[in-house]
Parts: sequence; structure tokens; C-alpha cells
Amino acid sequence: MGDSQVSTQEGPSVACPSPTKNKTDSTDANGRKGLTARLRTTRSPRRPRLWFEILLIGVSYWLYSLVRNAVPEQRTAALRNADRVWSFENSLGAGFEHSVNHAVNSVTWLIVSMNYYYATLHFIVTIAVLVWLFRRHPGRYAATRLVLFATTGVALLGYYLVPLAPPRLMNGGSFVDTVLVHHTWGSMASGNLKNMSNQYAAMPSMHIGWSLWCGLTIFALASVPWVRVLGLLYPVVTLTVIVATANHFWLDAVGGVVCLSFGFAVATLVYGVLPYRLPRRVEPPRTPLRTRLVGLGTARGAGAVSRAARWSSYRAGNTGTAAPGPGPSAASTVPEASPRSGS
Repeated sequence: MGDSQVSTQEGPSVACPSPTKNKTDSTDANGRKGLTARLRTTRSPRRPRLWFEILLIGVSYWLYSLVRNAVPEQRTAALRNADRVWSFENSLGAGFEHSVNHAVNSVTWLIVSMNYYYATLHFIVTIAVLVWLFRRHPGRYAATRLVLFATTGVALLGYYLVPLAPPRLMNGGSFVDTVLVHHTWGSMASGNLKNMSNQYAAMPSMHIGWSLWCGLTIFALASVPWVRVLGLLYPVVTLTVIVATANHFWLDAVGGVVCLSFGFAVATLVYGVLPYRLPRRVEPPRTPLRTRLVGLGTARGAGAVSRAARWSSYRAGNTGTAAPGPGPSAASTVPEASPRSGS
């Protein structure tokens, strides 16, 4: 008896999916989708809530003031840095702060007005622009506010790393401290309120950082031409004021512009676009189609049950009897006819 050979037919092989590989691919896909969804959620503008914004701005400014004033007042280093800045500006032929300070100080009504401008508009205009954004441009509010917060946050780093005395506190600079000379009320930079604020936090200038933020926001979003022009003039006038009152060098203003640029970079990174290019209004979140269909079916079912209940109540009221329940049907309660007698 010979050996029998068994031959098998070879056909095209079919690749069977690996359960492990599919599971891994599904997990990776879900992870990517989840990450994309989180990024979209972060970048999507949301409708601001008034109570939250008031609390956030109040707490943020309190923390800013606390940290700014907690920076050690390094008087020696601050005066040395002021001398260096002043020498550098003069080497460029751009040390005009002294001339502007003395020229404006000779006009009493003008310098007093500038003192009050420096002490008050810094806060009033910034808050007014925030309120305007909240009411008229809610879709752009959060991103534009982020610019302001990031600008202010990085400025705190500058106060710590580069203590700088303002021109009015320089030794032998012969600058006029206009608040002291004219007894202007309201400024924390001089006079009786000077101990409430860090006197050596001149670099960068947040008067310029905030005013330029206001000016650019008004120019980009306002629809009235003369209001847009005022927006551009506001930081220019602020620069004149901080120099005329001897509270800042013009290089401090450059520092404020650098901080504002950082703020715009942060907001653009978070939202993927400049804040002013975001939609003006916030669209309400869309409900998925499946959820809407389920809700529609539930509403229709509830409506049918309600109509049936009203019809049962109507019948019970007209007949004086209770509506039939889930017991035997009406047909089963009819008595059967008696059988006829056979003939």
C-alpha cells in the first residue's frame, strides 16, 4: 500500500484584520479627535458672563497691584538704570524729555490737566473699552481681553528684572515733579500716595501698553470714522503726557509696545487668529441632529399621551362614569343571549 499524497489548492490569501491593531488605531483616532475637539473648544469664542468678568477683572487688577508693589524697590539699581537710559537716549540725540517737561510745566492749566489725565484716564478708558467690547462685540471680547491680561502679566516680569526710576526721581536730572509742584490730587506716583505704589517700576510703561491696546481696539472695531481717529490719537496723547509729567522715558513706551506685541501673540496662538478677526457675535451651540430627533419624538409622544388623557377626562365627565381602565374590555361585559327553546 503506497503513500497517499494530499494536495491542497492554493487560493488568494485574504488579510484578516488584527483585533489588536484595530483597537490601537481606533484609540489613536479617538485620541486625535478628542484633542482636536478640545483645541476647537479652546479657540471657539464663548459668550462672556457679566458677573464672571467683573470678578475676574477685579481680582486680576488686585493681584497685579499686589505683585507690582511687592517687587523690591531697588533704589540704587533703579537710579543707575535711569542714568543709563538717559545717557543712551542722549547718545541718539533723542533725549527730549527734559525740554518737554519744562515747556509744558510753564503752562499751569495744561500741566495740571495732564496730571489728572495721567492719574485717571489710564483706568477709565480701559474699563470703558472693556464694557464696549462686552456689549457690542461679545464674540471678540474674551480674545481681546486676553491680549490685555497677557500684556500686563509680562510687564510684571519687566518690573522685577529691570527696576527703573522715572525721570522725576533722577539724581541731578533737574526734571520737575509736576504733581508735587502743582499739588495735583489722585496720582499714586507722587505726593502723599507715593508709598502705596512702587516708585521704581517705570519699565515698561503700562500707560502706553493699555492706551495702545485701547486705541487699536477702537480703530479696528469702531464703525464711526471720527471715533476711530480718536482711538489712534489716544496713545499718542498718552505718550506726550507721560513724558511731560516726567513719569517715563520714551524708551519705557517702547517697552510697553513690546509687551503688547507679546499679548497679541498669546491671543493669536490660543484662538488661531487675531482677536479682531473673530466673529462679532457668538453663535449658540448647535444641538446634534440625533439629539434633536430624539427630543422631537419624545415631545410628540408626550403630546399624544396628553391628548388621550384629555379625551378620557372629557368622556368621563359626559357619561358620569369613570373611564375604562385596563380591565376587561366592554365587549366582554355584554350578557350573552339566552338560548331559544327548541320546537
